[in-house]
Amino acid sequence: MQLNEIMTHYVETIQPDASLQQAAQKMASLEVGMLPVTSDDKLIGTLTDRDITVRATARGLDPRKTPVRSAMTGIVIFGSVAQDVNDAARLMMDNQIRRLPVLDQDQKLVGVVSLGDLSKAIEDKRVAGQMLERISETTAPQALAHSR
Repeated sequence: MQLNEIMTHYVETIQPDASLQQAAQKMASLEVGMLPVTSDDKLIGTLTDRDITVRATARGLDPRKTPVRSAMTGIVIFGSVAQDVNDAARLMMDNQIRRLPVLDQDQKLVGVVSLGDLSKAIEDKRVAGQMLERISETTAPQALAHSR
């Protein structure tokens, strides 16, 4: 099974110059915890609810004035539409990420795959359980490096 079969196809994005407050409001209204950050139709980062809390609020930044680019993760791990779900699961485990942006052959954002999507799609439930457990472990070292 490939990612294009299980991904969420309609994806809301946010611009890097939008405020963190605008991003948080958008997340709340959509009931999502991550927004892809795009500029000129290119994926340039991701912003999670945790990024807003840990990178911005904890540092005392004003969410009404602070742009998304100040708190986003600029190095993006992504999948491709034709990628096998098991390969995507490994990628998410190795990088301890809960949501994976999916790009097409032209490098355009076309979807997002969540942990829940993958756990339903992986036929071996033992592997799905291991994936969920591993991703839920403490933050990956590379994620900590990006938050500084």
